[in-house]
Amino acid sequence: MVLLRGLIALALLLGIWAQPAFAETDGANLFEAHCAGCHLNGGNIIRRGKTLKLKALERYGIHGPVDIAMIATEGRGQMSGYGEVLGADGAEAVAEWIWQQVQSDWKSDAS
Repeated sequence: MVLLRGLIALALLLGIWAQPAFAETDGANLFEAHCAGCHLNGGNIIRRGKTLKLKALERYGIHGPVDIAMIATEGRGQMSGYGEVLGADGAEAVAEWIWQQVQSDWKSDAS
């Protein structure tokens, strides 16, 4: 049982460590193509208070990339779901990228 838990933990760890390069590149591209029109720099041009900033996400019960991916896929409120547009693993990639931006308060490497 302990060995099984260790193997599962190792598999999850390797998956997490292997994913960021893909998620960062693909997530950024997906965000630029499908999300930035309304959420430029984490803002929201449609609903001012429904941004992708940490305080707003916490206010609406969004606590990480899993929650973001679900909203990107299914939609919420006025926002339509983009599951088909983002493709397989696209919602997860863009959610991981968004969460990285949220953690840095949407400050790009260039600034």
